[in-house]
Amino acid sequence: MRELAALALVALSVPGCGYQPVRYGGSLGEVRSVAIRTLENDSFEPGVEFAVSEALRREFLRRGAVRVTDDPRSADLVLAGRVEHVDVTSSSFSSVLLALEYQLTVDLALAATRRDGSTVPLDETVLRESERFLASADAEAQRKNREEAVRRVASLLAGRVHDALAEALSP
Repeated sequence: MRELAALALVALSVPGCGYQPVRYGGSLGEVRSVAIRTLENDSFEPGVEFAVSEALRREFLRRGAVRVTDDPRSADLVLAGRVEHVDVTSSSFSSVLLALEYQLTVDLALAATRRDGSTVPLDETVLRESERFLASADAEAQRKNREEAVRRVASLLAGRVHDALAEALSP
């Protein structure tokens, strides 16, 4: 009985706390559909262009503010570009100078083009992200750690790109 009373008290107090559900509809201004072209890869990291392109698509679908389309001619906004650079450097070492961690940094060059041909400026700081991953003597474990770092970086970049577009396109 006390649990039910506590639950009722919480339910009644939530609307007055200032929290409300986040709604992304209209967050991209007049844009109702977006086409995300698969990025080109100017780096030496195989497959990174697919990871970032897919992360962008997932982020726009997840937020649900716009319809994601495969046809750039029918889209209000087209995202295209390339992975410019992927850099992997040692970031921490053991006492005998063996790498314990690496840092992976991805730099993108993206253009957001409206249907009328005008571009939406994107701040370059949202187009660069880094992530550390563990080194391993096992080559397969090392490869998996690196791939996971690429996926995490791609996801972070996708969220930043969506937020930057929402900020640039909001009235």
